[in-house]
Amino acid sequence: MTWHLRRATGDDLESIMAIETSVFENDAWSAPLMKAELEDRHGLYVVAVPTAEPEVIVAYAGLRAPLREPQADIQTIAVVPDARRHGLGRVLMQHLIAEARDRGATELFLEVRADNPNAQALYESLGFEQLAIRPNYYQPDGVDAIVMRHTIQPTEVSPA
Repeated sequence: MTWHLRRATGDDLESIMAIETSVFENDAWSAPLMKAELEDRHGLYVVAVPTAEPEVIVAYAGLRAPLREPQADIQTIAVVPDARRHGLGRVLMQHLIAEARDRGATELFLEVRADNPNAQALYESLGFEQLAIRPNYYQPDGVDAIVMRHTIQPTEVSPA
């Protein structure tokens, strides 16, 4: 399966919220909060669409990375169940890491649910390391958040 990534717009809000509320049943963001995220000048949200069905959003991911600031944050990432286990989450994360680097970040942070070992394994495979635990972070479930950090390596440029 192949996908196309593109920058999310306000027109994508309804599709993003459908994924948000189905994937994050108990702790989904509100539509006004997601709309503000999409419009934030310090952020970048991308959506993934199947190449054969460009009108169907199957995943999204968000980054907050103010230009020339050393720290950035992965805000969220979600993939519909039918599109999982095909590398799409990895592609989205790699895209956000590259964008954070391009904006000047040297560290990238995220929180992940302690009860989500698949996401934790993905982040670890991308070079994230566990820093701390935020007890009862995800509500109303009372699930801990694992805070993770990725040290972004600068792009190597060599003479031709």
